[in-house]
Amino acid sequence: MTTHELIEFINPLNTSRYKPEGEIGALVQNSRQVEDGSVFIAIRGTEVDGHMFLEDAIHRGAKVLICEESYYTDAKVCVIEVENTRSLIGPLAQKMAGNPGNELKIIGITETNGKTTTATLVYQTLSALGEKVSLLGTVEKKILDKSLDSRLTTADPIELAADMNAMVEAGSKYLVMEVSSHALHQERVGGFNFTVAAFTNLSQDHLDYHSTIEEYAAAKKILFDGLTAQSSAIINMDDEQGSFVISDTKAKIFKLSFNDNAKIIENSPSGLKISVNGIELSSSLVGDFNAYNLAEAFQICTELGFDGNKVASALSSVKGAPGRMEAVTSDQSSDLPKVIVDYAHTPDALKNVLKTLVEMRSQNQFIYCVFGAGGDRDSSKRPEMAKAALLYADEIIVTSDNPRTENPDLIIADILQGFESTENVMSITSRRDAIYKAVELASSNDIILIAGKGHEDYQEVNGERHSFDDRLIAKEALEVKAKGGF
Repeated sequence: MTTHELIEFINPLNTSRYKPEGEIGALVQNSRQVEDGSVFIAIRGTEVDGHMFLEDAIHRGAKVLICEESYYTDAKVCVIEVENTRSLIGPLAQKMAGNPGNELKIIGITETNGKTTTATLVYQTLSALGEKVSLLGTVEKKILDKSLDSRLTTADPIELAADMNAMVEAGSKYLVMEVSSHALHQERVGGFNFTVAAFTNLSQDHLDYHSTIEEYAAAKKILFDGLTAQSSAIINMDDEQGSFVISDTKAKIFKLSFNDNAKIIENSPSGLKISVNGIELSSSLVGDFNAYNLAEAFQICTELGFDGNKVASALSSVKGAPGRMEAVTSDQSSDLPKVIVDYAHTPDALKNVLKTLVEMRSQNQFIYCVFGAGGDRDSSKRPEMAKAALLYADEIIVTSDNPRTENPDLIIADILQGFESTENVMSITSRRDAIYKAVELASSNDIILIAGKGHEDYQEVNGERHSFDDRLIAKEALEVKAKGGF
């Protein structure tokens, strides 16, 4: 793309007189990534304003600056002034990458609890049906069957466009992606259309960012407001926000309800059997919340045009996402507590997982719950997490999650305020020690839920990520117990 083609695409408010000839370089929003010839776009972020780094971008060799304010420089650089760089970056990133989003059938999934499980189920089902499909989500990126690390639920528009381009080049026909409320509010998914968008639930989370549950719901609604008449919206009408999120959509609406077109036939420790639109399917996943994830995945795949019976057969064979109700075992002995690791990090998710374990447990089987809460996030949910644990767990250990820049003991103190009684509650700041203590105390008949981090293989403390995997720590503790330790 040349500078003149860039200006024509943007239709800016103003441009400087200097307009370099020839092809422009890559689009970047981080001045540290600028190389000779780059196009630097200044984004006003929640913590950092990109306009503060215009001079740095010039120093590093930027050929073009795109910003929201008048900016004069003697350097040989083209300055393009626009009204809103945040609204522009998505479409521009797609344009400069060759519009890869137009070559993919894109499925967007947004909900508080279950995005990763639902997205993974859809990805695995389409793969089982023989389709070339890629995945973008919390746990990982997958370009066909090649896995890459994922640091954000939804990447920035430049990275997103690059990922889509790689998927198209690899031959991918479908892209299944989790779409976070932050990404929607920050316009990170602009410049392409969703073929299908799905919503299952909304409960308290991210109120440090959205302030109120109403603002949080409004952010989710953005996905459906942006759908075209050629798109499909799949909505869980059993959730109280279901009607709201589709109230202004132009898309074809497909409603899901376990009071209407879906039902749970069986929910046992061995798995689920449900029916959706009269078609039955089975799964090794357990719990009412997974019934919704399965039903939504089924609806998505059938709306993409696949035969319902074939979808049900494929769904019955897939496993879902790692770190979601994942069992941890030891090779040393079978006479040990049953350990479950789950990503549940909201009050509603913790309640759902514990409720499922209560429904699964046998007589005289105790449930231990080890959990914490993330630092630098919505602090109002901390006492609510305690209330959720108190509803179903017999013994509770409150510990650290990812404290980030906060004092973990103060986070734990916030959680403890939610307990009416701390008779069966203890607090252990070290997450490793807390997991070991739960394994030490539990009998061979008991269940231990380690909640909050799931698939994560790190713990973030003071801005640094340290190697830490609940599954590995739990396995170590089980092996110590099997050998007569503690």
